[in-house]
Amino acid sequence: MSSAATTVAQSAHQPAPEPAPASAETATPAEPVPANADYSSYKLVPARHPWRWVGTVLVALGVAAMAWSLVSNPRWEWGVVAQWFTAQSVVNGLIETLKLTAISGALGFVLGFILALMRLSASPLLVSVSWTFSWIFRSTPLLVQMLLWYNLGYLYEKISLGIPFTDVRFFEVQTTTLVSQFAAAVLGLTLNQAAYSAEIIRGGILSVDQGQLEAAAALGIPAWRRSTRIVLPQAMRAILPTAFNEIIGLVKGTSIVYVLAYSELFYTVQVIYNRTQQVLPLLLVATLWYVVITSVLSVLQYYIERHYSKGAVRNLPLTPLQKARKFLATHAVTNVRNQG
Repeated sequence: MSSAATTVAQSAHQPAPEPAPASAETATPAEPVPANADYSSYKLVPARHPWRWVGTVLVALGVAAMAWSLVSNPRWEWGVVAQWFTAQSVVNGLIETLKLTAISGALGFVLGFILALMRLSASPLLVSVSWTFSWIFRSTPLLVQMLLWYNLGYLYEKISLGIPFTDVRFFEVQTTTLVSQFAAAVLGLTLNQAAYSAEIIRGGILSVDQGQLEAAAALGIPAWRRSTRIVLPQAMRAILPTAFNEIIGLVKGTSIVYVLAYSELFYTVQVIYNRTQQVLPLLLVATLWYVVITSVLSVLQYYIERHYSKGAVRNLPLTPLQKARKFLATHAVTNVRNQG
């Protein structure tokens, strides 16, 4: 007998395999869920987060202790703070601080944008000038720059405009007349801000995918429209957070102008407490005004960043007011269902 026949004979004598036991899933198919099922009678059970509540209680106790120390310690002299907080001299100093911030910030970012474009240029001269500018002004303290610009009249008695290397002059003025305290402050803050802004803007532009520019160029889109419609809207998402940090730093950096005896907020407060000897309450007045300005800028930053995130996220992040409404609405619905 052949080997094939032997194999068939052996398999014929073997018992047939028993069928596998049916599982619970195959034996009893799941019942279909009705499409119009009513879940209104179900009770909602919130998730338990005990450690979150422990941390919340500890932080709340710490905040309450700090608030109580501020209220109960008479040496803070809150009455003096309230007296000087809206005083005319303090408000005038606040206006000067806002003026310095607005002018220096605007001019600094415009000049920084030009320097960033120069740094990205193919011209070696433009790249070298931009790099050298940022290197110099980021390497020297702002206080030194302020004093240098204020004493510019010692180096150059007159500032003139004319044809270089000739005696032809179209305009000439005394340096001490042109570079006043306000001009020296604006000049120092602007040039210092431009050095940092140039690197911020350059980093934002480089963060945009270069493939998009190549595709836009292949479609024949002009260079100006590529820059304004493709590069800048995407670069703004990377530029804005750091740029607002710089503006907030500029607000506080204006306090260094006191060395020029310019009547901004911090110098005004100094003059007052030197006369009244109420040092801590007056310093607290300046601190509170800086906090107010920074808070307004932070809110403005949030909404501007939200605007420029339209093309990057499917749904815009909720505003604080929308978050509060959603939180209250969710808890109201949960309470109604649990009571029902």
